[in-house]
Amino acid sequence: MEVFFLSLLLIFVLSVSVGLHLLFYKHRSHFTGPNLPPGKIGWPMIGESLEFLSTGWKGHPEKFIFDRIYRNSSEVFKTCLLGEPAAVFAGAAGNKFLFSNENNLVQAWWPRSVDKIFPSSNQTSSKEEAKKMRKLLPQFLKPEALHRYISIMDHIAQKHFADSWDNRNEVLVFPLAKRFTFWLACRLFMSIEEPDHVAKFEKPFHVLASGLITVPIDLPGTPFRRAITASNFIREELSCIIKKRKIDLAERKASQNQDILSHMLFATDEDGRHMNEMDIADKILGLLIGGHDTASAAITFLVKYLAELPHIYQKVYEEQMEIANSKASGDLLNWDDVQKMRYSWNVACEVMRLAPPLQGAFREAMTDFVFNGFSIPKGWKLYWSANSTHKNAECFPEPEKFDPTRFEGAGPAPYTFVPFGGGPRMCPGKEYARLEILVFMHNVVKRFKWDKLLPDEKIIVDPIPMPAKGLPVRLHPHKP
Repeated sequence: MEVFFLSLLLIFVLSVSVGLHLLFYKHRSHFTGPNLPPGKIGWPMIGESLEFLSTGWKGHPEKFIFDRIYRNSSEVFKTCLLGEPAAVFAGAAGNKFLFSNENNLVQAWWPRSVDKIFPSSNQTSSKEEAKKMRKLLPQFLKPEALHRYISIMDHIAQKHFADSWDNRNEVLVFPLAKRFTFWLACRLFMSIEEPDHVAKFEKPFHVLASGLITVPIDLPGTPFRRAITASNFIREELSCIIKKRKIDLAERKASQNQDILSHMLFATDEDGRHMNEMDIADKILGLLIGGHDTASAAITFLVKYLAELPHIYQKVYEEQMEIANSKASGDLLNWDDVQKMRYSWNVACEVMRLAPPLQGAFREAMTDFVFNGFSIPKGWKLYWSANSTHKNAECFPEPEKFDPTRFEGAGPAPYTFVPFGGGPRMCPGKEYARLEILVFMHNVVKRFKWDKLLPDEKIIVDPIPMPAKGLPVRLHPHKP
């Protein structure tokens, strides 16, 4: 009997050993080939993902990048992230290469969790959906449309501050910034403005956003399962809104140019076919995510830095009050007003340099190619990092110093300041983001000064930067 159990134990140990050996062999097989970039690949399946994520959780995502640049003496290095063989392209040259070769040598890539949370995207792929979206957006974001949005943004901002800031001694900035940008997106994308209607989407939307880039474990109670549930709820609600809009358009109660929802209902593909309702719902949902998280992070860090730097606040205040005092009572902001906010935008850019709302993004190699003398195999994931230039002393001298003058004149060198990507791959929503950030700045500084209640509040990056406690501040309203 003892021999029997010993035999079973030996078989078990041997099976585990063989399994681990095969797992390690398969893991390393993805990283074989001539002249690959230097770097470590970590453990099977996990790779270096935990180190990649944990530096962000500790508030210093650039550490993962700069440590490996130093260790490998190269701005291109191999690694394994999110279970995928990957290369990190750091520096301005890497940014330029990836942005300039979109849909030529590289294409957009998202983790598998994205396609599972947006099921209709599986009919093609999230990559194809992204291409379609980039073709749709220019109509909605063309200059004449953006001019019209400014007064709407100011109107929503005034309602937001009246509802959530006025007559309060203290507020939590990050949740309020998310509320403002979400309200704005609902109004401009779908013409939904009533707070109760917006609130119906708000909570499930935040659940979805927090579970979008996560481990795709579809079990009860996991962030991924909660995100799928929230996605299904929102898509059903959007489907009802789309059906009603179709009726309103048929009865001429709505117009084709009213918002991006109407525009999508009229849009056709190369074969003249209209999008189905669930495709439109997914695209609207993707726009809400894209137009919400990054802008709310930028706004939150604006408030943080303006509290810490009173001399910067004073210059912003003077610029904004000059604009406010030039307007008649009740007049809303317009395009000319926003164009006068030059110093304010330089401040916002410096905030996004130090705390980029988008830390970076992934691409996928569409074919084998060579960059910087290194071979990059087809299928590898390629990561660009905003911090690799934003916090690089060669690109920005004294990178930890807050200095808005960096953006005066010609501004930073090409492909060094990349909160919105760059070159042909510049984010189509850049100008939209600029307007909502500046409209918020105008409304907050003309009402208040403020102090941080937690001077040493920790910053977490997961995957966007956020204050660990939501950035509580004490408000000091300006005297009339």
